[in-house]
Amino acid sequence: MNLVGRWRILEMDLWDRDSIELLGPGFFEFSHDGTGSFRFIAVEGWMDCRPVQTAMGPGVEFSWEGYDECDHACGRGNATLQGDGSLRGHVYVHLGDDSEFWAEREGTAERA
Repeated sequence: MNLVGRWRILEMDLWDRDSIELLGPGFFEFSHDGTGSFRFIAVEGWMDCRPVQTAMGPGVEFSWEGYDECDHACGRGNATLQGDGSLRGHVYVHLGDDSEFWAEREGTAERA
């Protein structure tokens, strides 16, 4: 199973669901061409993605550039596909916050 597609962010360490969805549903999206994008709270980014194989399974490492509340921002992150089909990862804002996240592929039922 690959990571290509759109993943809805369900949880993050630092922010609750209402905060994550401040500007609309929080998501990560990975494309076939090694690019991607994401949005959560007031952070939007465009990613340069590199596939990796981890002990947990297939994953991705990425650098990103974008905006945090209209200010230029950049950073890095990673994510790994879990055995249950969910995505777990960590996103870092250069000289700023960092948070783990949990996401599910769009179209799958959310957990209670």
